[in-house]
Parts: sequence; C-alpha cells; structure tokens
Amino acid sequence: MSGRIFGRFPAWLRTLLVGWTTPKHRPVALIVSILVLGVIGSWLFSQLLGGDDDQTWEHIQQTGAWRVGMDPSFPPFDLLDSEGNPMGYDVDLARAIAARWGIQVEIVATGFDGLTDALMAGRIDSVISALPHDPRLTADLSYSSSYFEAGVRLAVIESSPISSVADLAGKRLAVEWGSNGDAEARRLQRDEPLIQRHTFSTPQEALGALLNGEADGILVDGVTLRQMQADGAGIVAVGPALESTPYVIAMPLGATMLQEEINAVLADFVATGFLDTLEIRWFSGGFDQ
Repeated sequence: MSGRIFGRFPAWLRTLLVGWTTPKHRPVALIVSILVLGVIGSWLFSQLLGGDDDQTWEHIQQTGAWRVGMDPSFPPFDLLDSEGNPMGYDVDLARAIAARWGIQVEIVATGFDGLTDALMAGRIDSVISALPHDPRLTADLSYSSSYFEAGVRLAVIESSPISSVADLAGKRLAVEWGSNGDAEARRLQRDEPLIQRHTFSTPQEALGALLNGEADGILVDGVTLRQMQADGAGIVAVGPALESTPYVIAMPLGATMLQEEINAVLADFVATGFLDTLEIRWFSGGFDQ
C-alpha cells in the first residue's frame, strides 16, 4: 500500500492497520483484514466519489442560479407568452423551489429530445419539463419524487356508482382508439371479459359518449383528464392510476444534495396544497394570461 494513499486514511484507521499487523495479533489477522478492507472500501468510496455528489448543488449555491432545462412547447406545463418568455406550471414550480433556496432560476429552452443530453453534459443543472420517470435512465441520471401523475385514470360522471375498476363488469368503457387508455382497457378485458370496450377517434368523442350516457366510464391520461375537468366536464377520477406516469425533476447522477433539497421542497408543496394550487391555475386557463 503506497504511503500516499495510507496517509489519506484518518488517524484511527492508520492505528488500526498498524496495530493488527504485529506478530502478537497475526492469528486473527485474516478476520481483521476482512473487516478492515470493508471499512477501507467504504471510506475510500466516500472520499474519492462522495465529493462529486454535491458538485451540482455547490455550483448552484456559489452562482446563486439554478439552470433548469425546459421545452416550452407543452401547455399548460411549458409554453411561451406573447413576448417569448417562458411560462406555465413547470416555470412556476421551478421559481417556487428556487425561492425557497433564495436563488434565481435560469430557464434554458431546449428541445425535449435534447434535455437529458444537456443535463449529462453539464449545460443545465436540472430538467423540469413534464418529464416522465424513465427507469431505463436511472443509471445515467437521478429523479425527484413525483409532482404530477399523468398516467391513465378511470373517470366517471359525478353521480356514478362506480368507485373502482372492480365495478366495471358489464359496463361500457370509452377510450381513444390506440391510446394508452385503449391498451389499459384491453388489459382489463383480459381479467374481466364482461367489460365492453368502445373506441373513438378522439378523447373528446369518448368524453361525449360518457356525458351522453353511451358509456359508463372513460380511460384517459391524467393531463387530458385535468383539461376536461377544467373545461367544465362533470367527471371525477376514481381509484389510482392504472398505468402510473409520474412527472419528475431530473438532475445529474449522484447529485444527492440537490435531490434531497428538491424532494424536501416538493413534500412541503404537497402538504401545503401548493401543487394543487398550480394545477387549478394552469388547468383553468392560466396559460391565457
């Protein structure tokens, strides 16, 4: 073991290594070596890699700016106002998080397909852009907890006795043909063949069938559902998402401090109802302001 590496060990670890290699203690050297190697491995990992965990957070603190990548082409989450300035649910969310930290937000407009590349290249610190959690990318970047559920939901009229998918036997389900809702309806039919699946060209046509009594429920994604409700449709979601598609905030892999700080703020926003307030604003015409 080189003197340079040995010298980086804390004093208690150097003492342990020297003490247990004397002739008096050689009979137990193997057991101790295994334990010590485990300690050394953990310590080296924290020393050699741990410093990188906080680089993004440290950069944010040093500059006083949080660079957030966003594709402003998906209202009401991300869009531009008449003067070309970013606005929307995600913009308000980013600004509210930054306000908790006492820093500024720098919105970096980026095409959706290039957001993760920009993040991994270090051109931005985070992505907030109606970004679904993708388990395939967890080896390349980190995610926050969810701030919006965009997955497929079962929705019914407000006076319906249907309270879950367990009540759908013999009922008529309206879906947009070829959508994720259609795929979920097919899956439900495999478990309950008595479910009647009715397909339509658009989500609006499926909604019309529900409101006209031609269907007992519809399966739509969470964004479309909130837009329908904002437009005045008297429908409610029942049960959890059938296919969860959580929108999350992405950050560099290993940016543990940034991840913890974001999750702490999001948890508070859920508890205080701030996320509900954002939904009400931006799904009730806020993008027309």
